[in-house]
Amino acid sequence: MTGTVYLVGAGPGAPDLLTLRAAKLLERADIVFHDALVHADTLALAARAVKIAVGKRCGRQSTAQKFINKRLVDAATAYDIVVRLKGGDPMLFGRAHEEIAALELASVRYEVVPGVTAALAAAAEIGTSLTQRGAVRSVTFATPRVGEGEGTNNWSNSIAVADAGAIYMGAGQATSIARELIDAGMPASLPVAIVENASLPDVRVIYTTLAALPAIGNAGIAGPALIFIGKQFSARAAAASQAGLSIARAPARRRG
Repeated sequence: MTGTVYLVGAGPGAPDLLTLRAAKLLERADIVFHDALVHADTLALAARAVKIAVGKRCGRQSTAQKFINKRLVDAATAYDIVVRLKGGDPMLFGRAHEEIAALELASVRYEVVPGVTAALAAAAEIGTSLTQRGAVRSVTFATPRVGEGEGTNNWSNSIAVADAGAIYMGAGQATSIARELIDAGMPASLPVAIVENASLPDVRVIYTTLAALPAIGNAGIAGPALIFIGKQFSARAAAASQAGLSIARAPARRRG
């Protein structure tokens, strides 16, 4: 094996949220295997590279993970710098462990380059800290999404025992999310914030409650969305309502 495979975090969407290391690697890359939601301007940094889309989108035709693993191993025999460009951070809900296992089995050199994960970008959009001194000391990152052939998981219990939760890939399962969290003991009145397209110009923020969460099915969410649940979001939700804004379509924080 002559090449090195870099598992690179593309961040939440905005190209200028790439790390310096990620940007430099893209400029030097010989080949880039990228996720579906990577911004075009981010891909443009890899001007000299062969670009191959291997993204996965719910309900759409996707590239099998085993095929991606094999392509990465094969690419390391033909290229010096192989970049696997993954949305957000490679080590969170990105199947990096499967790719790393395949690379290690084939004795391929690799390096992980962290990126900004969606929950942090979404919290920045609404100006609300995920932890708060003396009140919110724990946050659970979870997803209700279950892959083909996988068993059920206890994601709802892990959020219920924490002070707050950040749910990835859950906008299409709002009804079951609300039901499971309430059944797990969370108050139906608990504030919820949904951030769609965090870090991008078309970002949208929706404030609601856990009981009313199923109604976001009528909000026309098409981009990637992060669902926050916790008492720290109550002040923002109340302010949006008092300002006369639709609590279901409160605008994101204005950019400077």
